[in-house]
Amino acid sequence: MPDRTKKLLMRRSVLAGGGGLLGLTLAKPSLGQGDPAHVLRFIPQADVTILDPLGTTAYATRNHGHMCWDTLYGIDAEFHPKPQLAEGHVVSDEGKRWTFTLRDGPTFHDGEKIRAVDAVASIRRWMPRDTHGQTLARRVDEIRVLDDRRFEIRLNRPFGLMLDALGKASSYPCFVYPERFAMMDPAKPFTEVIGSGPYRFVGAERVSGAQAVYRKFAAYVPTPTGTPSMIAGPKLAHFERVEWKVMPDPATAAAAMQAGELDWWEVVDPDLRALLIRSKKIVLDRIDSSGTCASLRFNHLQPPFDDPAIRRALLGAVSQADFMTAVGGNDTSRWRDGLGCFPIGSPLASDAGMNVLTAPRDVAASKAVIQAAGKGGAKVVALHATDVSNQRALMSVGVDLLRQVGFEVDDATSDWGTLLQRRQNRGTITQGGWNVITVLLSGMELNTPAGHLLLRGNGADAWFGWPTAPRLEALRDDWFDAPDMEAQKRIGRDIQTQFFLDVPYIPLGQYFVDSGYQRELTGVRRGMPLPLNVQRNA
Repeated sequence: MPDRTKKLLMRRSVLAGGGGLLGLTLAKPSLGQGDPAHVLRFIPQADVTILDPLGTTAYATRNHGHMCWDTLYGIDAEFHPKPQLAEGHVVSDEGKRWTFTLRDGPTFHDGEKIRAVDAVASIRRWMPRDTHGQTLARRVDEIRVLDDRRFEIRLNRPFGLMLDALGKASSYPCFVYPERFAMMDPAKPFTEVIGSGPYRFVGAERVSGAQAVYRKFAAYVPTPTGTPSMIAGPKLAHFERVEWKVMPDPATAAAAMQAGELDWWEVVDPDLRALLIRSKKIVLDRIDSSGTCASLRFNHLQPPFDDPAIRRALLGAVSQADFMTAVGGNDTSRWRDGLGCFPIGSPLASDAGMNVLTAPRDVAASKAVIQAAGKGGAKVVALHATDVSNQRALMSVGVDLLRQVGFEVDDATSDWGTLLQRRQNRGTITQGGWNVITVLLSGMELNTPAGHLLLRGNGADAWFGWPTAPRLEALRDDWFDAPDMEAQKRIGRDIQTQFFLDVPYIPLGQYFVDSGYQRELTGVRRGMPLPLNVQRNA
């Protein structure tokens, strides 16, 4: 076990015993506008540093998006798409013509009605950014407005996952923006929020690194159908005001939760789970049962990881158990190793090629391959967010491993917002670029090739790291056209076999986190920790 992993375990044992909180006091936060009955105080897993949901895949921005905007459809916790802003649709011409009708009534936060022209412009802005959308775009012949409430998508090939794409919950959701915002280049994120969802963003009260505030949009018209689940069903704003409070450290967050000064901690720090579970006032809830898949992502544009042989060399040195122990301790009920390119539990998970990760680990052999390739001592910049606990723990193990195999590692520690900005840089490390990052994505996003960001090998259009992998791309296209689940599983095995040749990233394991909230809160949605529909019981 790496030294850094041992240190993390020692820190966990101290905090779990309460030692990390001795003498800590936390001033009761100001109520701001309204009394506690009308204000929900939520601790996000990170600060909202980018307001445009197409500007980043960061979950803080994604959740901010679901507060402020709505989608045409929304998937529930069983991954079934349900109408949201859409009233319904008709499919004709053997699956090549989709006609959508919007609900009559919903408006944007500026009072303007939501029209078909807004939906069409939003879909066009979304398609180039999203992995679902990019596939859809290649099959689109035309998207056109029919009238204020109806629009049509005409395809050159059927696309059976149309509603799954338009209703996806994460990375990237197809939110509906006013046309003037949807016409903006997504590479230049907008900074003003005119939403279509249940809460309004209060920009005047935004405090970077400390607070984001949302106020109920009284004119919001929720969908009249469905059961609240994931992002499906009526979205109800029971609080007049929701305050997102960014905590300086996990111990402060835990103390505030114990004192009842804050209501909901989106992702409980694993070091403090044992402490909070003893409180009768706090519920620890595994809202997202699909878990979190951790990955070591390479920058394929820059050496040394532009060479697939170097990426493959690392496979034999990575111990998923070491990485998972750093975030979940020795409690193996809270994590899984043996993770391939699809989450454990996915219908596409298989043993194809898994020997490279499950055979006995040999760091010395990996180091020898790297040395023989002339890459020993190569400088590697590892982006390392220290204000997000699991990111901090995982990259600490990663930095230690990269040094063991012979790289000169620049452990580029920073806050989360700085990391998000720097990972966009495609330049060399002398130009502020990077070589490796850790990525945490919900298992629900990676279940199939359709929404799997990290499997794309489409070069400049791929997710950060920008791999080019033509064979992976071809197999992904085959999967979309597979006639049944058995065919999809066969292609899934082929994808994983090719994955271990291309190595766009290395899976580090799958772990499960708890969300923590005051017991007086009810109505928590399943599938994703969103502060929607929740209310406080007297």
